[in-house]
Amino acid sequence: MHIATTDDAIAWGVPAELVVVRHGQSTGNAALAAADAAGSQDAGITERNPDIPLSPLGREQAGDLGRWFASLPPERIPQIIESSPYVRARDTADIVRDELARAGRAVPPPVLDERLRDRETGVLSGLPAAARQARFPDEVRRRAHLGELYYRPPGGESLTDVALRLRSFLRDVCREQAGRRVLVAAHDAVVIILRFVLEGLTESELVALSGSVANASVTRWVADTGRLRLADYNRTGHLRPGRIRSDQPHGGHPLGGHPGAGSG
Repeated sequence: MHIATTDDAIAWGVPAELVVVRHGQSTGNAALAAADAAGSQDAGITERNPDIPLSPLGREQAGDLGRWFASLPPERIPQIIESSPYVRARDTADIVRDELARAGRAVPPPVLDERLRDRETGVLSGLPAAARQARFPDEVRRRAHLGELYYRPPGGESLTDVALRLRSFLRDVCREQAGRRVLVAAHDAVVIILRFVLEGLTESELVALSGSVANASVTRWVADTGRLRLADYNRTGHLRPGRIRSDQPHGGHPLGGHPGAGSG
């Protein structure tokens, strides 16, 4: 394994480091998990998906995340932050930046990029598992038949749709941020599909990824011989005891973008 320098990464046309974090727990995550645990058809989510905020726990998780970044050596501190425009991701990015500033490690304000938004789940957005089964049984069967990668809810996106916009994002990041350390605040589906794209995973390899992407977890790629190599996946060691949550509602899938969630 070649240990890359900044000059290496610039020559290869890739960031020196790409770190992607899932937002802290959102109020939607908590509401859907509670509704699914109770078998309820109503999660009580009234906001648009883009407007769902962090829960109190989610803000604490984001603070833990920011303090961990602030504790890193200078050569690991992010130089630029890019974020999904959704409130829960933006607030996570802002809290991380505030913690960095508090430690004397200023970073420019996050750059918002709509390509980093959550998977759009269409008519299934905000629905617990019981509601999906009761209202859209044909969609439940179609999802099972097509599989997670190719299933597109009415009015929503398949994970291959998400892959298209993330390929575009990666092209721009590699062109504009070569040699730099980039932090991205986004969603579970974004984390998983970046692995799909960057590592060239097959459908079966993608499905085989076990477990959910935890809230405020860290996934990291580093420049290595002309490409980005996975160095950490779903890291949660920076979170205080009792603050580790994936909040993937019952009936969800480790690929993220749980078709009823709308709050990944």
